[in-house]
Amino acid sequence: MFQYKKVVIFGIPDAFTGVCSEEHVPTYMDNIDKFKAKGIHAVIRVSINDPFTMNEWAEKLQGKDAVSFIHVFLPYYFMGIDFDGSFHKSLKLVADLSNVLLGTRSERWSACVVDGVITALNVEEDPSVVTVSAAQTILEQI
Repeated sequence: MFQYKKVVIFGIPDAFTGVCSEEHVPTYMDNIDKFKAKGIHAVIRVSINDPFTMNEWAEKLQGKDAVSFIHVFLPYYFMGIDFDGSFHKSLKLVADLSNVLLGTRSERWSACVVDGVITALNVEEDPSVVTVSAAQTILEQI
């Protein structure tokens, strides 16, 4: 799927939440030119969520042109939607956030994928903070 591509993927626990909307996604939107300068073909945001919520959230963030809303060469769930969690389950990046009323969600993470191989993977220990999964970290690893 990512053959001959260099992409950055980052996972967020949920749309419309403060940490995701105000901290995590903006680190990628603000650095999109730096990713392009490093030869990244796409910056893709994924979440275990429904397509309607994710589309509405993307419009609210005004990030459709910059981050993750790329679907030309990618399967449906890479539009940012992993509605059944199968992508995250395959990577063992699923979190049970029932304690904060979110249920099964994505871990907060980032990865660089080159020619279909994960070359860097960063998973937050605490999904309520953005440190190792921020754009700055993955930019340094590319």
